Amino acid sequence: MIMEKIKTSKVIIVEGKYDKIKLSNVVDATILTTDGFSLFNNREKCALIRRLAKKCGIVILTDSDSAGFVIRNKLKGFIDSDSEIINLYAPQIVGKEARKNKASKDGILGIEGIENETIRCLFKKAGIASGERKNVKNYTKTDLYALGLSGGNDSSTKRDRICLENELPTGMSANAFLSAVNLLGIEL
Repeated sequence: MIMEKIKTSKVIIVEGKYDKIKLSNVVDATILTTDGFSLFNNREKCALIRRLAKKCGIVILTDSDSAGFVIRNKLKGFIDSDSEIINLYAPQIVGKEARKNKASKDGILGIEGIENETIRCLFKKAGIASGERKNVKNYTKTDLYALGLSGGNDSSTKRDRICLENELPTGMSANAFLSAVNLLGIEL
């Protein structure tokens, strides 16, 4: 039996790519990764998450181990207090993920190792089970090139102008800019 995916316009923040893959089986939403602790050295991604939290709200779903709580607390620390943050907490299930040779330091499963139905229940209990996804244009790298926002001598200046107009950080790479524009529904 194929279960329908949970739809939400909120952006879901997880730790890594395997968590994102797991969640994409259960939820129809934009899912961003922190890439572990490297998030804290990535000003562009931090600014993007701050903006998304203000615009559409975010759901934080990190592993329920010590590293996951550090990442969750750091995220909550740099996001404005008037932004919508929903914290989902995975149950602490003893075990190890199938792809790993040994269990984590804390000996519990991360998001990637938890059953789909358990994840589904987390979202339902939090009331995140019926939100409609916005229908926004998804620009491609080709679109950016055609609009002169990548590949040209003054492309970064043009991107910076759009960033300033939309209260985004300047100096974003073309890829980071593309991601932000698509996630925030900015018309180019």
